[in-house]
Amino acid sequence: MGTRGEIEKRTRRHRMHTSLMVSYRNANVMIDCGLDWLGKFERLHPNAIVLTYAHPDHAWGLKHGAPCPVYAPEETWQELRYYPVKDRRLIKERTPAKISGITFEAFSVEHSILSPAVGYRVSAGRASVFYVPDLVFIRDRAEALKNVQIYIGDGATVTHSFIRKRGKTLIGHSPVRTQLTWCEKERVPQAIITHCGSEIVTGDERKLSAKLQTMAAERGIEVRIAYDGMTLKLNMPA
Repeated sequence: MGTRGEIEKRTRRHRMHTSLMVSYRNANVMIDCGLDWLGKFERLHPNAIVLTYAHPDHAWGLKHGAPCPVYAPEETWQELRYYPVKDRRLIKERTPAKISGITFEAFSVEHSILSPAVGYRVSAGRASVFYVPDLVFIRDRAEALKNVQIYIGDGATVTHSFIRKRGKTLIGHSPVRTQLTWCEKERVPQAIITHCGSEIVTGDERKLSAKLQTMAAERGIEVRIAYDGMTLKLNMPA
């Protein structure tokens, strides 16, 4: 649905904060609900909302509550403890949870010290994707990406590292180039880049897309840059 990261600039292709709607049979589950979605997400009628973490571009759309169950890890609920969300559900890391017929498994990722984040392995039927809009790296990466058809990852930076060190902890964003290498190593055939930063949003997206496709081809995978409103139908493997 949305593909813009926590930046000031926005365009027609990248206007709303990053969010994903997962649809399976008659269910629609929304992943993340940033500030841009405040007062707007209700018209989408999600059956449930799942949060990766509590930063403004991922959770502040819930400032006035939600008309459906909201699922999040304990650390995220602690940060959102004053939000008027009536139906709060807890997601535990590495414990698959079935939400409206869709299975979500949270994997811890390195990204922020003050606001711990997770990525989700999302499975329905025989299809699986991994969604992680903010990260330095995935803990238990091999398990997270095992037999995944599509990796949906962090587009804050394409080639330059946005990683910093606080004590012994790494924070920030890994470049898309690094994430494509993970896909190669874990045999994920396709990557889609969302949570777009200034390099994508204000740059020449056609040139950047061609550059990414060259990087991906060198690794034997496919890549696309997501845009607001993009839809994707996942073909079930045989």
